[in-house]
Amino acid sequence: MSTDPAPSRVAWLDQYRGYTVLGMFVVNFLGGFVAVPALLKHHHTWLSYADTIMPQFLFAVGVGYRLTFRRRVERAGWWSAVGHAISRNLGLLLVAFFVHGVGRGVASWAQLTGPEGTTALANGFKREFFQTLTHIAVTSLWVLPVIGFGVGPRAAWLVGSAVLHVALSHAGYYAWVNTSPVGIDGGPLGFLTWTIPLLVGSFAADALLVEKPRVGAMLALAAGLMVVGYGLACLNRVTPPNGPAETVADVFVEPPFVPPSRPVNLWTMSQRSGSVTYLTFASGFALLVAVGFLVVIRATGWTWGALTTLGVNALVGYILHDLVSGAVKPFAPKDAPGWYVLLALLVFLFVCWVILRHLEKQKLFIKL
Repeated sequence: MSTDPAPSRVAWLDQYRGYTVLGMFVVNFLGGFVAVPALLKHHHTWLSYADTIMPQFLFAVGVGYRLTFRRRVERAGWWSAVGHAISRNLGLLLVAFFVHGVGRGVASWAQLTGPEGTTALANGFKREFFQTLTHIAVTSLWVLPVIGFGVGPRAAWLVGSAVLHVALSHAGYYAWVNTSPVGIDGGPLGFLTWTIPLLVGSFAADALLVEKPRVGAMLALAAGLMVVGYGLACLNRVTPPNGPAETVADVFVEPPFVPPSRPVNLWTMSQRSGSVTYLTFASGFALLVAVGFLVVIRATGWTWGALTTLGVNALVGYILHDLVSGAVKPFAPKDAPGWYVLLALLVFLFVCWVILRHLEKQKLFIKL
């Protein structure tokens, strides 16, 4: 716990992080309601707006990770920075264990010590444990060997991780993570592709956290990532269970944010699968949004205090929102009309903001 959010704040990054937290609040709360548009829900077979949120968390982690690692190297040396990163992420894994859990448990000692107990534990680690906080911690540890190096080693690590994920998916991991109990956010090997937004965030740290931000280069990178992500997704049309394409038009899949019309496979943009196509496109989208915040804030100087409040205590916000949602949702049936769902959402957002604003006013910032 700290009484100061950071030695020096980066306004656009706080606003971006706050927007991401707000987006998480909205899509996680609305996901179960019938009246909510499909674009605001997770579907696991196409990229919805809801699916753009978690990659932005990993992107923001990458920006901060690169910045703080280099600062610690300059202040205390390489091995101090490495040791701090390891202890920090192991601590986050411990927090994740208690926040996400590893299953619903068993009802008796006989079940616990028998096959059912083993199955429950294995399923818990496959599914419940590997959610947002776990993925952040494991991915951060995975990229630690290169986070302090130049663009070349980091880019090679990114591509190598993506290729390894595709190879393992083709060898059976894709089918396994989509078999009941299905994985969440890519499952235990999801860190291989969550590496993409995290390291793209590290590139953004180098290019944007400087006196003269290289906005053009980052816009080009964002566009390139989105084009590559969509281009790879088009392999769905020419690989089993689809293909071969009969016409040129058949080569192209539906664009992001549009449901698929053909059977899906490992090339489909899917948050559940943690597919390379999904994380590549979403990383470009995350970078585009971040550049947008930077450009607008530098041009106008305007920031929204509510986003700053959410951004400076993102970890608390993540843990808090499930508790508040659990208190509000019992009063909001899943088949409630749209106006009532909106009212429930506003109550939920207000309660979350009040608590986080109180912590901010007290200068209490909880981070790992």
